[in-house]
Amino acid sequence: MAKIKFCALGGLGENGKNLYVFDIDNKIFILDAGTKHPSFDLYGIDIVIPDITYLLENKDRIQGIFLSHGHADHVGAVPEILKHINVGVYGTNFTLSLVELELAEAGMNIEDYKLYRININKDYNFGNVTVNFYSTSHSVPESCGIALKTSDGALVYAPDFNFASNTDPRYQVSFGRLVDVAKNGVLALFSESLGAGNIGRASDDYQMLHHVGELLQKSKRVIFSMFSNELQRIQKIINICIANGRRVAIIGLKVQKTINVAMKNGYLKIPEDKLVTLKYMTDEIKNDDDDLAIIITGNRHEPYYTLQRMTTGVDRLIKIKEDDQVIIISQPMPGTEILAQKVIGLLHRANAKVNIIPKSLLQSSHADSEDLKLLYNMLKPKYIVPVVGEYRHQVMQKNIALDAGYPSERILLLDNGDLITFENKQLQPGKQQIKSGDVLVDGSFVGDINEVVLKDREMLSHDGLILVVTTVDARLKKVIAGPKVVLKGFMAGDTAKEVIESIEEITVDIVEDYFKKKYIDWNDLKNDLRDAINKSVFKMTNKSPIIMPSLIDVESERE
Repeated sequence: MAKIKFCALGGLGENGKNLYVFDIDNKIFILDAGTKHPSFDLYGIDIVIPDITYLLENKDRIQGIFLSHGHADHVGAVPEILKHINVGVYGTNFTLSLVELELAEAGMNIEDYKLYRININKDYNFGNVTVNFYSTSHSVPESCGIALKTSDGALVYAPDFNFASNTDPRYQVSFGRLVDVAKNGVLALFSESLGAGNIGRASDDYQMLHHVGELLQKSKRVIFSMFSNELQRIQKIINICIANGRRVAIIGLKVQKTINVAMKNGYLKIPEDKLVTLKYMTDEIKNDDDDLAIIITGNRHEPYYTLQRMTTGVDRLIKIKEDDQVIIISQPMPGTEILAQKVIGLLHRANAKVNIIPKSLLQSSHADSEDLKLLYNMLKPKYIVPVVGEYRHQVMQKNIALDAGYPSERILLLDNGDLITFENKQLQPGKQQIKSGDVLVDGSFVGDINEVVLKDREMLSHDGLILVVTTVDARLKKVIAGPKVVLKGFMAGDTAKEVIESIEEITVDIVEDYFKKKYIDWNDLKNDLRDAINKSVFKMTNKSPIIMPSLIDVESERE
């Protein structure tokens, strides 16, 4: 009988940062290692990755990292793990091609790491544990689910999938492999929750494509806004553009390498005579031919940011003009709604025709209630553990499982850091807690950003900074120059002038009072300056900027 432990270091109660740890008879298997986008109160933070302290403490037991697909929320943290734990990474060709891009971007030599391109039909043995992969249908090619076969039954990880019918083999579900996984019983199913609340979504993109086809037939230049991680949908748009006699150009600010990998490996196909490489605009080059279809791609806010540049004349490739047909397929993600609405307004001001594809016409790439019930029926797991999603999504999946006949005690709602144990095919009572959480990445700094730094950035974003520089001669006990008051991100105009005059007066008064003392404590002087200036500024403006007094002693400089 196997002793099995499971915990999530990310992916539960949140959207992104998926990292799931299976400990089977003292062997650790890492399934996915992703990032998530920072919330807007994390000022200046680029991405968020999982805390991997638990993995570092148990690195000698890790068998490998097994990847389901190439989206950043499932593979983006792989480079950070490999910096500390050089273990094998297993995934499909396309998934590992994207991982290689992540490694290169992190300045890591790909040749130093063990990247194993899997055969989807092959079993991978790690002692008494066998790892199976099975193909799934998702928005990127070669996505898969993962099964860990143990003596007590299989542990099936089913992230980001649906059961939509698909003619492209790189987006099809391998039902035969799923049936094989279920043969000897499934102890627990760890299935995605993000789509559990989908109601009334289209079962395919047919209606959307039909609508786009009609727009193409009656429009001049057409510009699409899309997310770069939806490669299957991008290919569909390319196909319908070509069918309507269009030449196609693809634009992406930061994702061109991903698009290039997809095209190089045949995941995106455009006939050479239909692919246009745009040149920078000049008096002669306008890139505004009526038969052009331009596909703007990017992540999160990037498609909207590019459109904004095109409407304001900043972009060097495209300028939005009257009668352009702009088709927005990229629905605003949480935190980008204000930018999206601003851009739509700018497009209308440019007299472009704006067509926003409603969410109801877009096929979801995540499992809805019917997909989940079908998966339950095929695998017949003893336990169901909702993963991949915010807590509300996990609860929605629990309700779906209850509706499918599963008792509440067999549906496990967990948080990141909860460690559960199965022995003799039974869930053991109680949970342990392991260290988990967010690690903030700011440029090349990983984990060096704490709450104090974030609080300072928040204050700077709200009320700005006041720098007060005063040159003194401590030996003569007199002010030599200044105070020089610099306002950054605070305010301008007459009120600013009044604030500066008040600060200058306060600074001189306090410094001269200190110079009357026999001994000067410079730290006390700075603190008193900061407090007095802060009180005065708040009284005048009802704002609390960061106050930074600086005292330069010319006597010290002479020495």
